[in-house]
Amino acid sequence: MASLIQPAPTQSQTDDFLPLLGTDYIELYVGNAKQAAHFYKTAFGFQSLAYAGLETGVKHKASYVLQQGKIRLVLSSPYHSNSDIAEHHRLHGDGVKVIAFWVDDAGYAFRETTRRGARAYMEPTLEHDADGEVVRSGIHAYGDVVHLFVERKNYKGVFLPGFEKWVSDYNPSPVGLEYVDHCVGSVGWGEMNKWAKFYEEVLGFKNLITFDDKDISTEYTALMSKVMTSGNMRIKFPINEPARGKKKSQVEEFYEFYEGSGTSISPWLPTISFSRSARCANAAWSFCTCPATITTRCRSASAPLPKTWPR
Repeated sequence: MASLIQPAPTQSQTDDFLPLLGTDYIELYVGNAKQAAHFYKTAFGFQSLAYAGLETGVKHKASYVLQQGKIRLVLSSPYHSNSDIAEHHRLHGDGVKVIAFWVDDAGYAFRETTRRGARAYMEPTLEHDADGEVVRSGIHAYGDVVHLFVERKNYKGVFLPGFEKWVSDYNPSPVGLEYVDHCVGSVGWGEMNKWAKFYEEVLGFKNLITFDDKDISTEYTALMSKVMTSGNMRIKFPINEPARGKKKSQVEEFYEFYEGSGTSISPWLPTISFSRSARCANAAWSFCTCPATITTRCRSASAPLPKTWPR
């Protein structure tokens, strides 16, 4: 049965030990970054923002950055077959590698989370160019997914050091996507509670709502989910695991085909008209309906968007 664990927070409740200001960017490792960027522009109206590669002094990968509303996607492909990106793609195919958080102090975020048990991925690192400096650090999460902490208050560049503005003659109009609503972590059998506890103890998240296999099920399949949210409720991570049914659930199928835990869904909150929806459909996308019961109670407890956002 679904149970709402954490009501909408009061002002005092949002004073958590690790304030996360928002989702800074999501990076996907893909087989062909330029082709993938063209797809996201054509199908969803993302806009060209920045590029990094050989031309900008980056010798191990090509990365294209897209933006729409408050959403930033980084699509990266390797130059060499023996790289971490190539190995990630060999194992998983196209998939999410980085979910980056916007923070005031990346050093503090790293120290606090590793002190609480997180496995280090990236020590606090200062990156700089003519437009200022950025500090990034990071920790491992479920599967091969990592969380980076991005401190950019002293940076005025287009995205990050090493990136240059990406000017393109092909710029389909946006379709009205605003920001990342939530990211779903699909994990293996019996791992939901483990990773819910990780987000609670390491990142200070709270369990907003829990769904058991009776809440999310059909005649043939089922899954269980715990929705974890940051202290200010701007970031939400449902942690899903399979449940027994007559057939395999979508979580179990994802786990098998992806060959491990990973971020299976990253929904975006839209302000979208019917004409724009039709344009998405004409761009080879088909839409499926989502039962309102899955998101209504979470949405009613959501915090408002921040008035300012990272560049």
